[in-house]
Amino acid sequence: MRGFIFLMLAIAPTAVRAEDEDAGADIVVLGKGLSQTPGMPAYGSVTIDRNRLTNAASGRIENVLTDVAGFQQFRRSDSRSANPSAQGATLRALGGNASSRTLILLDGVPMGDPFFGYIPFSAITPDRIGQIRVTRGGGNGAFGAGAVAGTIELTSAGRDQLPAIAASALYGSRDATELSASISPEVGGGFLSLSGRWDRGDGFQTTPVAQRVAATVPARYDSWSIGARAVAPLSDDMELQVRGLAFRDTRTLRFAGADSLSEGQDASIRLVAHGDWQVDALAYAQLRNFANVVISSTTFRRSLDQRHTPATGLGGKIELRPPVGAAHVLRIGIDGRFANGTMFEDAYNATTGALTARRRAGGDQSTTGLFVEDDWTLGRLVLTGGLRADRWRIVDGYFHAATAAGVSTADNRFADRDGWAVSTRAGLLYRLSDAIALRGAGYTGFRLPTLNELYRPFTVVPITTQANAALALEKLKGIEAGIDLTPAEGLNLSATAFHNRLDNAIANVTIGTNLRQRRNVDAVVANGVELTAGWRKHAFHLSASYAYSHAEVDAPGQPFDGFAPAQSPRHAATATVAWEPARGPMLSATIRYISRQYEDDLQVDRLRSALTVDGVATVPLAHGLRLVARVENLFDTKVQTRNAGGSIDLGTPRTLWAGLRFEG
Repeated sequence: MRGFIFLMLAIAPTAVRAEDEDAGADIVVLGKGLSQTPGMPAYGSVTIDRNRLTNAASGRIENVLTDVAGFQQFRRSDSRSANPSAQGATLRALGGNASSRTLILLDGVPMGDPFFGYIPFSAITPDRIGQIRVTRGGGNGAFGAGAVAGTIELTSAGRDQLPAIAASALYGSRDATELSASISPEVGGGFLSLSGRWDRGDGFQTTPVAQRVAATVPARYDSWSIGARAVAPLSDDMELQVRGLAFRDTRTLRFAGADSLSEGQDASIRLVAHGDWQVDALAYAQLRNFANVVISSTTFRRSLDQRHTPATGLGGKIELRPPVGAAHVLRIGIDGRFANGTMFEDAYNATTGALTARRRAGGDQSTTGLFVEDDWTLGRLVLTGGLRADRWRIVDGYFHAATAAGVSTADNRFADRDGWAVSTRAGLLYRLSDAIALRGAGYTGFRLPTLNELYRPFTVVPITTQANAALALEKLKGIEAGIDLTPAEGLNLSATAFHNRLDNAIANVTIGTNLRQRRNVDAVVANGVELTAGWRKHAFHLSASYAYSHAEVDAPGQPFDGFAPAQSPRHAATATVAWEPARGPMLSATIRYISRQYEDDLQVDRLRSALTVDGVATVPLAHGLRLVARVENLFDTKVQTRNAGGSIDLGTPRTLWAGLRFEG
């Protein structure tokens, strides 16, 4: 928190110093990075606009992201009832093991936890975001080292999207409250935005009625976040962006005492130049922590206290776009990421409550990448290609265990590892006419195993999952082809067929009764089709998305060879219909479908398919004040989020919200 306070104190003078000496100068500060290059559409992408972000039934960004069919977390629950460490993000059914295979960037900064790889979704509030762009398939360019399943780029709202003052207060089912406020004044030629959000709830019962015991409690949650962002012009074509974030999220899951904590402080500074020589220079720091108490499902007493997991993430990039002629957009750059983390946990006898062991594990890892990419426009044809080379290191890994009396029982020091990984991508976009565009792309990518996967074993009773310090890098190869159609004004259609192969895929592999280990399997092979549609006619808006993903594990000789990867549905679809007039009431409804999937690698525990319906209505009252009503899971569908040998967890039931929103 001290670092965040320091940043807050630093922002104001930074913005004031940027005030232009010529009071009449008309300086436009976008508060964004460099513009999208001509070749980016060759890789296909889906955009979620701010209006959709600020009018979601749940008010949570991870649920909005499910508008992109094929997006999934490790489990189907959101940040009110999931363990934070299980909120990894992936695309294209490449399998889930709680770490993110999708690179999520906020204003260019990777958001994955430095130790676990999960995304702190509760800290990324929709009202601070201006736009989201989702690109499925292997990544390249800046920070491309983690984008084996795709890239999700979140852009903070600009001054043109932010009201000078905004506030909302909602009350929901089960004594839930959601409060948020922001102030975004102009400062000099730029702007300053300060925002805060607090939400809490008594929670719902994730446990089916037949499986509840005296120790069963609802999934209570309580979280807050504070954000600050300053954007200041340094000249007519150069701006400075400073951003800070502090958050804390506590949850109770399934049993009394099964409490988790996720907290952090992030800060970044970014210089963007839009002149002949375009520049995007970025530096960031992240301080994160995680804690979790595991309660035995048989004695309902504490069996594990993962009391402290401090982690640090540092990084930055410099990207240059030199003036090489109107037909070319050339990107040259270097980026780097460093992660360090340590786990402190205590094990207890679940019957007597006595301390039995103290364990500590951790290590360091880093990637430093050089990248170059060029887009070449030849009339209706755009060719694009990129090359990236990363130097990676995994060092100082260890696992130490001792008895309650302090007698060492394990003191493992793991060998340092390093190497080079080369990633490439190439694509083309050919516009047959203003209404038809063809595209195709091929790419490779890689992901380092997280410190959590390498060094931290864990238990979700009755299943224990062992760590594996020898895990190799995941490596992706993929191709895709697509067509984009605009047959009429306001109507957009898109189709993409893809083939992805993830070699050395990290999975939780069953090796005994109630015992798994993180291991590299030969590959996960995913083939599929993605369809999107959008239609806007006056105030009416329709958007829809469907993903068919036929994914299989390629592991000759293993009992799961040919099976679907764990947590990977074959079908996913979503559609939203909205009435959004410039004035008057706003109405929207969203329907989502996800097909059955399996909890485990051996396809023993199945999660049933689910269909849910959400709705939102807002009615203007007066002077920027609106009445807001929201409903989640209108028909109270029982959404299974976990099935461990018949022990079931359920997702969000029907939830009603009502409140007020002010923008002025």
